[in-house]
Parts: sequence; structure tokens; C-alpha cells
Amino acid sequence: MLRGRSLSVTSLSGLPQWEVEELPVEDLLLFEVAWEVTNKVGGIYTVIQTKAKTTADEWGDNYFLIGPYFEHNMKTQVEQCEPLNDAVRRAVDTMNKHGCQVHFGRWLIEGSPYVVLFDIGYSAWNLDRWKGDLWEACSVGIPYHDREANDMLIFGSLTAWFLKEVTDHADGKHVIAQFHEWQAGTGLILSRARKLPIATIFTTHATLLGRYLCAANIDFYNHLDKFNIDKEAGERQIYHRYCMERASVHCAHVFTTVSEITAIEAEHMLKRKPDVVTPNGLNVKKFSAVHEFQNLHAMYKARIQDFVRGHFYGHLDFDLEKTLFLFIAGRYEFSNKGADIFLEALSRLNFLLRMHKSDVTVVVFFIMPAKTNNFNVETLKGQAVRKQLWDIAHSVKEKFGKKLYDALLRGEIPDMDNILDRDDVTIMKRAIFSTQRQSLPPVTTHNMIDDSTDPILSTIRRIGLFNSRTDRVKVILHPEFLSSTSPLLPMDYEEFVRGCHLGVFPSYYEPWGYTPAECTVMGIPSVTTNLSGFGCFMQEHVADPTAYGIYIVDRRFRSLDDSCNQLTQFLYGFCKQSRRQRIIQRNRTERLSDLLDWRYLGRYYQHARYLTLSRAFPDKFHMEPTSPPTTEGFKYPRPSSVPPSPSGSQVSSPQSSDVEDEEEDERYNEEEEAERDRLNIKSPFSLGRVPRGKKKLHGEYKN
Repeated sequence: MLRGRSLSVTSLSGLPQWEVEELPVEDLLLFEVAWEVTNKVGGIYTVIQTKAKTTADEWGDNYFLIGPYFEHNMKTQVEQCEPLNDAVRRAVDTMNKHGCQVHFGRWLIEGSPYVVLFDIGYSAWNLDRWKGDLWEACSVGIPYHDREANDMLIFGSLTAWFLKEVTDHADGKHVIAQFHEWQAGTGLILSRARKLPIATIFTTHATLLGRYLCAANIDFYNHLDKFNIDKEAGERQIYHRYCMERASVHCAHVFTTVSEITAIEAEHMLKRKPDVVTPNGLNVKKFSAVHEFQNLHAMYKARIQDFVRGHFYGHLDFDLEKTLFLFIAGRYEFSNKGADIFLEALSRLNFLLRMHKSDVTVVVFFIMPAKTNNFNVETLKGQAVRKQLWDIAHSVKEKFGKKLYDALLRGEIPDMDNILDRDDVTIMKRAIFSTQRQSLPPVTTHNMIDDSTDPILSTIRRIGLFNSRTDRVKVILHPEFLSSTSPLLPMDYEEFVRGCHLGVFPSYYEPWGYTPAECTVMGIPSVTTNLSGFGCFMQEHVADPTAYGIYIVDRRFRSLDDSCNQLTQFLYGFCKQSRRQRIIQRNRTERLSDLLDWRYLGRYYQHARYLTLSRAFPDKFHMEPTSPPTTEGFKYPRPSSVPPSPSGSQVSSPQSSDVEDEEEDERYNEEEEAERDRLNIKSPFSLGRVPRGKKKLHGEYKN
């Protein structure tokens, strides 16, 4: 019987929490199968890409990713090489000799994992035969007109063929194959139907039917047990896809999902309770300087301020030092991503700020890609006017500085009435006149193709947020992903996030939620919900999430109007914070990043792998009857220092950002708080092995 060394994980209180076997990775081969390997479509790409380094460190050359071949991705992301593993090399050669095109190489990301990529189009001539194989395996037929499902069948059939060739030449090594989402599921179904000696895991990141139902504005979570699943899937013409997904779930030795909320959904939609919840993480990089992320926030905030100066030229009657930048980003799913409730809350926030005569201004960015013609001319003009004013100010400053310098050299105090000549004054007056505009600053940066029916623009018209002078909330829709090469807002997404004050993601359907997780890692507070996997995860791990900059809106047990009021109060409370309170909160938010590190969350995947081995090969692997990974001993306490929740110790109306409270200084000790948090998250063991000769970098494994 093959057994690894048993590691008992102990909480801070000394009570054992769970036991995990250290896998004998030298006797195993691990394959992860996903349509998004080297192929960015959605969040699964981020999961696999960020997890690759931790997994590759642990498994070394016995870890492989399987995905589809696309020529552009291959040329830009993959370095071709020959397989070192004999079983994999023989499998690739065999398939290439039998009319397939299989590419092998290293994916040029952190960890440089091996990838096996199948050319789907090259093998499409087998489609009809493979449709017959799927029908014989699980009685699921695929319509000829569903090209995506047909491509997934080809991909799955090639995967099953490849795994058969690998197991035929594995020389006693046991194979684990993890399949992500229904797109990879046919490979799992066919592998089990052919009784291949592999241990299988199926991971759903979001159920297929759940996404469709939520997009239809159905009260999804309160009616989970009432849906006629077959009828709902059939009406949406995805019944065959749903059957592929459900068959994959029930064929797998171990079924996992990414969050507790998705586990509840999967149990009702797919009729199987997940064996393990495997939360999504990120490859967290720590700065050697503790407050470097605060410096980055200041630097990128200044660049956003430059954009705002141009966008609101002629209407820049608000103080940028008292302006907060909020944003929402992601796929353009108006209801699922919570853009509907966010806009309604912004309308109510605007009313509160105006009623209290606040000097705080809120600029909100919607970064959601939609169909556009091109940049809005008025928006481009604003940036041109800003640059022209900057150039004029710079040239006048140079002349002023030279005259001042010459006067001081002569030992004279310059005559301030004559230091600027008439031409300089004329140039400045013309510059002032050029900033006058007859229209309001635009609410969108691009020309929208469906302007009249666009959900965001239609809602903006209804609630009347037109960026007028009296509005304390300004709205900017940027219907395109951010890029450092953009002539309008030349910033990468990460730079933009670091420059903002708050990310707002009040999603109704969000199985995990990478956007608030990315904000947390960068030390930016965020709003999430208890219907997102991330929100549920933080509620479980943090005693007072708000104090750590994680605002969790209750969208599960409250009405839509109550949830909107709660979101409004969160936003209004954030606007009332002083500059120091925001700095304290950002420090706390950034400390939560250890919770989201794959070196911490990888334990859940390790548990799933050992569980599937014990089920697939019970005579060779044995798992003690212990509970799955739990984190009861790893919970961030409520901060003892003041303010426990920065909005809780404030006056009834917003105050100036530069207000400082000496008493607050005395009661807040950041070093003590940080040390206490480090102790609460510090893991008593390391999941990954560091290869011989490779040193840990400073801060690299600081959990």
C-alpha cells in the first residue's frame, strides 16, 4: 500500500483541525484539463495561470496542463520542447502518427508548467464517430448546429485518447486527472466509460444552468429546490450541454466546486453534493517595503486624476484631493454583476451627499466591455485640452522661473506686476476660454452602438446622473478593457485598480469573484455580497470584514430595496472616512492577501487529490476518515484598535480628508495589529516542496 507521510495540522489553540497525506508525487502524474489553458476566455484562465507556480513547485516535471491549440496563443505564450516523461512522449507520438496534431511545450508563465495542446480543427473529421461514442457512453446527443458543444466533444475525445496512451505506458505510476467545467467534461465521461485506470476530479466554477437562470432576473437562490431542471434547460436550448455537465459530475471520483454558495447551487442543479470546496487563490507577491503598495496607490491615483481633469474640463469645480474613485469591472452582465443595484445606490448616495452639503466628490468608473464604434470625440478633446493647458502652464512657468532667477542673482526682489508680459497674459486668457464648453461632461468615453437600449446608459438616464455641476456623484462608462496603449486612459487594469479607492462588485451571481480578490491583494477595499464565493469566504475567515475593507452586502436574505439601502450606507460611510482612516483600512485590507495565497489555499486541492486516489485505487491508497480542510483556527479577529470599522466612529456628515484625530493616533498601533494578523494566518506547514538548490526569496513564503 502506497502511503504518504501524515501531517497533522494544528490551530493556534492547539486543537488538531484536519489531517492530510503528503502525496508521493514521484509515483504520480497529475493532469489538469481545461479549455482555458493558454486560452484566455474568463476566470478559469486566472485560476490555472496563478495556481501553476505553486503546483509546479510541488509536482515538478510530473505536472501537465491539457488545453486547445490556437496558433496565435502557441506563438506568443508557449515554448515548444520535447517531453521528458516517456509515457507522455509516446502518447504524443502515437496520436500524431494517427492523424492528430498534438503540440507540447512549456507555458511561459510563472512556474513554466508543461502543456499538451490539441488542434481541434485538425481532428474534426472524427466528429461523427466521436458523437457515437458519447451516445454509447451516456446517451447524450449533440445537435450539429451547436459548434461550441461539438468542439468540446472533439477536445474531450482527444483528451480521453491521450490519457489512455499515457496509462498504457505509465510504468506503474498512477494518474490523476482534474477536469475544469463542462467544456472539459466529455474527456472525463469517455475516460470512465472506457475504464481507464485514472483518478478523476471534476471542478465546476459555475453551473451552466445557474448562469442562464440568473441572467433572466429570476429569484434564483430562494427557488433552488423548486426548479424543474430538465424543463428549464430545454427551454433555453442547452439541455445537451446540461446533460454533459451533469454526466461529468456523476462520473467523477471526486466532485469539487469553488465556494460554499456554488456548492449549494450545484447540489440542486447537478444533483450531487461537492466532496470538497476548493477556493480560488492568487499568486501573491509581497513587497519588501511594507508600505510600497500605499506609494503605488498615490502614484496611480495621480494618473487617474489627470484623466479626470481632462474629462471634466470646464466643469472642474470640485477638489480632486477630496475626490474618491470607485469602479466596477467585469463581463457586461448587467444584473448578474450587480450594475443595476450599484447605479440605484449611486443615485441615493448622490442625494445624501447633496443633502448634507458634502465637499466630497465621487467619480465612478464602469469598466465593462460593450459594442462600440470608437472613442467619443468630446472625450478625446478633453484630454487634448488638458494636455494643451499643461504645456502652456509649463512654458509660462519656465519664463517666470528664468526672470525670477535673474532678479535674485542681481539681488533684487522681482516686480510681480511686470514678471509676466502681455503676451503671457493673453496666452493664459485664451487657454481659459478654451476650457469653456456648452455641454455636460460625457457619461461614456466611447460611441455606443446600442446607445438607446444599453442597460447602463438607460439606467443613467432614468436616475438622472448626467455629471452636472450639482451632482456629487459623477459617472464614467468605459466600455472597453483597460490598456496601457490607450490614447485615452493609458493604464493597465492592475495600475488602475491600485489608483482607485474602492472596488464595488455587488453581484447577484458570482461563484467566486476574482475582481474583489484582486483588490484585496493590492490593498484596495471592495464591496462584495454574500452570494459571491469571495464574500462567503471572507465572512468565514474575518470576524469584522468591514474593518478590513471588505463590505459584504446581504443579497440573499434581504429584499432588493433593502440590499440597495445597505450598499448606499456602505458607500456613504466610506465617503465619510478621513484620509488617515482610509490608510488604516488599506493596510488592513492588504494583510488579508495571505488568506488568498495559493500556498495557503492549495491545501484544499491536495485534499481533493488524495481523496480521489483513495477512491480510484482503494487497495493502494488509503485515506483516514478525517474531515476535509477547515479553517476554524485561522480567523482574523476584530481589530482591538480604533476605529474597528472606520465608518463607525465618525460624525454624521462627511468630513475633510485632511482631518486628523490625535486620540485616534494613540489608540491605533499598526505594528501590533499586523503581528497579530500574521500569527492568525500563519500556517504550521508548507504544502509545496522547494526544489533542491532553489532558495526561497525574501517574503516569498511568508504566510
